[in-house]
Amino acid sequence: MKLNLAIYKLNKFFSIEKIALIVIALAVVLRIINLGSRELWYDEVLSLLLSTSKNDAYNTPGDTPVLLAEYTSLLRLPIEANLRDFFLTIETLIKSLLGGEPHPPLFFLSQHFWLRLFGNSEASVRSLNTLFSIAAMGGAYGLGKLFLGHRGGLFFAALLGMSPFYLFHSLNMRMYAPLVLWVILSTWALLYLIEQEKLQITQNFRSQLLWNGLLIISISAGLMTFYLYAYWLIVLGVLVLYLDRTNWFKHGLRLGTGVLLTMPWFLWGTIKQLRNADLNRFGKAKSALPPLLRHLQDFTNTLGTDILIGDWATSLDPIVITLSGCLVILLFIGFSIHLWKQHEQKNLGTVLILGILPILLALMVDIATKKFTLGFGFGRTMIIILPGCLLLITLWVEKAVAKQWQTPIAVGLLLVYLTISVGDFSLRTRSVFRSVSELISQDWNQPTLIAMNSKAWGHVMRVAYYIPTSYPVMLLSQKPSGLAISLEKVLKEEPAKYSRILWLDSGNPLWSKLKTATEVESEQKKIQTVLLSQFQLKETQNLSGTMTLDKFTAKLYTQSLN
Repeated sequence: MKLNLAIYKLNKFFSIEKIALIVIALAVVLRIINLGSRELWYDEVLSLLLSTSKNDAYNTPGDTPVLLAEYTSLLRLPIEANLRDFFLTIETLIKSLLGGEPHPPLFFLSQHFWLRLFGNSEASVRSLNTLFSIAAMGGAYGLGKLFLGHRGGLFFAALLGMSPFYLFHSLNMRMYAPLVLWVILSTWALLYLIEQEKLQITQNFRSQLLWNGLLIISISAGLMTFYLYAYWLIVLGVLVLYLDRTNWFKHGLRLGTGVLLTMPWFLWGTIKQLRNADLNRFGKAKSALPPLLRHLQDFTNTLGTDILIGDWATSLDPIVITLSGCLVILLFIGFSIHLWKQHEQKNLGTVLILGILPILLALMVDIATKKFTLGFGFGRTMIIILPGCLLLITLWVEKAVAKQWQTPIAVGLLLVYLTISVGDFSLRTRSVFRSVSELISQDWNQPTLIAMNSKAWGHVMRVAYYIPTSYPVMLLSQKPSGLAISLEKVLKEEPAKYSRILWLDSGNPLWSKLKTATEVESEQKKIQTVLLSQFQLKETQNLSGTMTLDKFTAKLYTQSLN
């Protein structure tokens, strides 16, 4: 009785529309206040390096110290004296993408021009993706309204805006936030055109130009942002056959035009990228499971990460990710059965094509090619499934849930997303190299050598990004097995050059890791012996962030008084 009374009051004073608008506003606020709350992670700083066009100028650190400011300069745009220099910069940027970068150029070109306008601060470089994500929320409303009406559009936009996975990628300088925008816009435009064709509504020239142009441009932009958007192109083709087979040729021309616009790049750039790409990394097993079980685990984990836990996947135990994926699968099966019983077979087919077909295609390709792309990157390679899966949830709430329960369930779903998202950004900080910079700033004018047991360029560039160029800092970056030898040699040749040594001991050097804990401990003792011969330990900090790449132990040594 009390429960029914509470539900009655909730339905009386609140509607899904009002709650969705509040959540959409909160989603925008969360994006704005968190633009610079976390430092750049490994892939973000590489995106910045590529966007400045100076990727080819990067040289892996050698056996001797190098001025850290030389690396910092690579994260800034080149100095240009005239228009010719500008075009040379763009040419250099595009050529640098052909040398092994596995992604198309649109994201990096857009970030490059954004850098020219707003600089390379954390908030600046992330703000473009934040704007893309807000635009995606607007597109989600349009798509949801077309599919389920005004209320469905608002609820769908609220789910997308508060999605833990999409919130993270909205604040991440990578290509995944705009990719979702192109997915939503292409789907919205295609469904609108299909509806017009089926109803035989004659559009005026301006309307035809708008919707055809939106479909064609979003397809081209999607393919030029992320190559796996090709899965989505197949999905759009299947959607045409499912909803409007009679006009398949007309819709096919529209889809084909979008592809045709990208052909110059594919025939020139993509082929060169494939020659230089490291595709073997997708074939390396990270699990002791048999291949088929590993594929199914990747499938499950991707659903759990993309739909429920978001970037928490980088910190949680793998079994928790798998269990969350199993929960999502069970819920989706339940939603589908419920919708089927409510005679929503056609709409159910549409959302399953949009949400589940892409990941099934990827799973089949992985099995056939013996690769593991689904398990790569904590679900982000399949972010294209997010809108379709959220549309399935929206359809279930709108069409299958009893009227008196719709608002409480909608509130509950949005609260789950809000709790996970707020918890992610409030409980999981990433301030590793900011802390390193603070350590050095204590006596910033003292000549300092940073000795780091990693040559991974993401680690090198993160150090360079956060330490001001005015500090007299040199960097000695070596493989874990060679740091002690190089450091000893440097200190023997120039014993009085450095007032301080900051030893950055990476928990995940990425390249040339030592194989056993015994080897790690042995190398650490060698480095410590070398340092204590001339320096004394002043301070130790254990640094960690949101993933294993963020784990460092920072030990600051100062000149011994002896």
